Amino acid sequence: MSTQRRIEVPAPSSPASSQDASPSPLDAVCVGETMALLIPEPHSNGSPRFHAEIGGAESNVAVHLARAGRAVAWRSALGDDVFGHHVRERLTDAGVRCLVREDRTRSTGLYMKEPSPEGTRVRYWRAGSAASTLRPADAAEVWRWRPRLVHTTGITAALSHTARDLVRELFEQAPPTTVRSFDVNYRPALHGADNADLLLDLARRADVVFCGLDEAQSLWRVESLPHLVELLTGPDGPDLVVVKQGARGATAVRDGRTWFEPAPRVEVVEPVGAGDAFAAGFLDRLLDGAPLPDCLAEGARLAGVVLGLPGDIPPPQEGSPATR
Repeated sequence: MSTQRRIEVPAPSSPASSQDASPSPLDAVCVGETMALLIPEPHSNGSPRFHAEIGGAESNVAVHLARAGRAVAWRSALGDDVFGHHVRERLTDAGVRCLVREDRTRSTGLYMKEPSPEGTRVRYWRAGSAASTLRPADAAEVWRWRPRLVHTTGITAALSHTARDLVRELFEQAPPTTVRSFDVNYRPALHGADNADLLLDLARRADVVFCGLDEAQSLWRVESLPHLVELLTGPDGPDLVVVKQGARGATAVRDGRTWFEPAPRVEVVEPVGAGDAFAAGFLDRLLDGAPLPDCLAEGARLAGVVLGLPGDIPPPQEGSPATR
């Protein structure tokens, strides 16, 4: 386990000269799987029709950061198929630099939403996907871009043993100038009952940890926010813990001090993607060196926007960095 590091977000570096072979540093690199998403469209007769979207926790964060004007990249692997091409095109159009390994022997992951009056059911076809081949060697491409921040989630760690080792590599080998961000992102169908210790170990290796209180209760049987903070922190734990508390709000904890931000009051259309939006808003302000209350406020604001939408990402607005 790595020793605790105090977060000192470095200022953006000057662009590399034309004689420098290394690329200009990025604000952030997000690492993880993005899948194609099929959403059924209303129909009365004939075969069902589907609308194609994309979905992935880390790329959601990357898109939000790009929309905020950040220089951000996404590292993953895609299949050489129509879904992989769709994912790359959508993220590139959103202003995200795609650092993609193409795997011609495996397919891009796919999932489908099935809305019903009882709620939305999600089906996945991701076993053995191209992104499951993520491995420690992929960290070299991340470090080549000298990011100020690297972000990943517990979803990536559950894709395969090699993907798990990549997350550990990112946290263990990150240079002192790179902030390590980790969102637990517990998914019962993906993680099962055997990944609680793994997710706890990875959370303790990061500098910034996002975790829902409900996730922690399911994973580690914690009874309260102080119990969760005690479990995660310590001499070798994260510098900053951000606890998402659902409709109540979110709390940031550092050095025994706490800051709370209430959740925005919005009409919820679909909750999927709000956690990623919260993390992106928080990290965007953290990259500016903003006070933690400001980081929480921006995370809550962006999560509120996504809660009122049917998808994970709001459409770009005229004049935003993604449309210029």
